[in-house]
Amino acid sequence: MSKTTNKFAPEVRERAVRMVFDHERDHPSRWAAVVSIAEKIGCVPQTLHEWVKKAEVNSGKRAGVPTEVADKVRRSSARSVSCGRPTRFYARRRHILRRRSSTARSGDDRVYR
Repeated sequence: MSKTTNKFAPEVRERAVRMVFDHERDHPSRWAAVVSIAEKIGCVPQTLHEWVKKAEVNSGKRAGVPTEVADKVRRSSARSVSCGRPTRFYARRRHILRRRSSTARSGDDRVYR
């Protein structure tokens, strides 16, 4: 999930992407079609262009990682981080470092040259 809220419903995004694919031939370039349709749905052209590129990746027309695979990887990496081992290791390490610093004598503050 992205950090920003998504203001457009999935149906609106899908329809806008379909419109770009359908009306691409009516414009001199894909970007011109994207600009035209973005004005109609009320988003910036860069956003619509990203949706179009993501749709091409998901359909296999463009190289990249499909959304479904990226979500699966994201979920599995979140599970591996939440297993607790790295947290326990670093917590134990902090405890050791803290304990060593608390046993230092006050005369050990000198700088040796």
